Amino acid sequence: MIEVRLIKPRHNQIIRYPARVLDRDAQSVTVQAEWRLGRVDLGLFSIEPGDVMIETFYTNRWYNIFRAQRPDGITRGWYCNLARPARIDDHVIETEDLEMDLIVSADRQQIELADVDEYEARGLAQTEPETDAAVRAAIVELRDLIARSAGPFAD
Repeated sequence: MIEVRLIKPRHNQIIRYPARVLDRDAQSVTVQAEWRLGRVDLGLFSIEPGDVMIETFYTNRWYNIFRAQRPDGITRGWYCNLARPARIDDHVIETEDLEMDLIVSADRQQIELADVDEYEARGLAQTEPETDAAVRAAIVELRDLIARSAGPFAD
C-alpha cells in the first residue's frame, strides 16, 4: 500500500487516502483506490461511491490521470488534474493540484477543460510563467494521448 496526498493550496487542504500499487517505473506510478466519497458529477460522467480509480502519477509530467471505473470494470471516463510533477517514494505519492482539469468521456470523443477560472485566479501566468507554460504544454500532450488512445487512455 501507498498513501496518496493531493495538495490543494487554494483550499488549504490535503486529501489523503490509501492505494494499491499496480505498476511503477523510474518516472511514474499507477495505483488503484476505491472511491469512498459521495457522488461527484463531472459533467461528462459521474464518479460514484464504490467506483474503482486507476490513477497514474508522474515525476516528470505536469498532470496526473484518474481512470474512473464502475465496480464491474466498465470505464466511466477520465479525470486529469493539471498538477506539479509528483513526488514519489516507497510510501507516499504527493502532488499539488493546479486547479484546472481535463474531463474525458468514456469513448474519448468529448473533452472538457474545467475550472479554468480557478486556475487563472491563481495568477501563475504572471507569478510563475514557466509553470503556466508547462501546464499549457501538458494540455496539448494530454489531448494527443487521448486522440491516440495511448498510455492511461488505452483500452
